[in-house]
Amino acid sequence: MMLRPRWIGALIFALLLAAGFAWLGQWQLERAVESGKAVEAPSETVLPLADVAGPSSPLRDVAVGQLVEFTGTFVPGDYQLLHGRLNFGKSGWWVVGHANLERDGRTVALAVARGWAPDKATAEAAVARLAEEPQTPQRLVGRILPDEQPEVPQDKKDPTAMRTLGVGALVNLWTGVDGMDVYAAYVVERGAPDGLVQIDSPPPIAQTELNWLNIFYAAEWIIFAGFAVFLWYRLVKDAKEREDELRESEELQAAAGKNPQAEPLE
Repeated sequence: MMLRPRWIGALIFALLLAAGFAWLGQWQLERAVESGKAVEAPSETVLPLADVAGPSSPLRDVAVGQLVEFTGTFVPGDYQLLHGRLNFGKSGWWVVGHANLERDGRTVALAVARGWAPDKATAEAAVARLAEEPQTPQRLVGRILPDEQPEVPQDKKDPTAMRTLGVGALVNLWTGVDGMDVYAAYVVERGAPDGLVQIDSPPPIAQTELNWLNIFYAAEWIIFAGFAVFLWYRLVKDAKEREDELRESEELQAAAGKNPQAEPLE
C-alpha cells in the first residue's frame, strides 16, 4: 500500500514540508537568542559614585558590580570585623570601615570593605594601624554591591560578631551617624591597606534573556513538521482501511453468489 507511486510521492512531499517547517523552527530559535535582551556585566570603567547610586535608596540592578570612585574620610573607631568571608576559596576576616562623604552640601555615610585577613589577629592588627591614620580625605576606587541581609550573632558572648555586611547592623555600631543619610550598599575597595589582602570581587557574569515569543513560534513550526508526516500516515491508513472494507464486501458478495440460499421443499 505505502509503496504505491502516489503514496511515495506524497511521502516525499510530506518530508520536504516537514524539513521546511523544521528549518523555520531552527531559524526562530536562532532569532530567540539573537534578539534576546543581553544583561551585560557592568562596565569596568570607573564612574563617580554620585552618578551610580544615592544614599538611603536601594541599589539599582544596573549598578550592581559597577566600579566607582569617591573621596571619603574614614572614622578611626568605626572599623568592624566580619568573619567567615571567603577570598579565593579561603575563609578569613573582612575589615570594614565607615567612610564619610560630602554630597550636595551634606555628609553621608558609606560602608567600605577595605581588605581580607586570614585570621582574626592579623585583622585586628590592621584595624589598629588604620585607627592611627590621620582623618584626611582619601580618593578610593571600588566595586559597589548591594546591602547584605544581617544575621543574628551565633556567639552570645560576642553580640557584635558579624558574618554578613548588613548596613543596618553597622549603623548601630557607628558613631556620629544620627540624622545622617547612609548608603544602602557597600563598596569593596580595589587594592588593600598594608597588612591586608585585596578582596576578590569579580564583575558580574553577563547573561542573556531569551525571547520567549520566538521560542513559542519555533515550537509551533516543530509541531507543524510532525503533523505533516502524521497527516501522510493518516491518509495512507484511511485509504488502506477503505480498500480493506471494499475487498471484504466484494468477497462476501462473491461468496453469496456461489452458495445461493436453497428454497424450501413443498
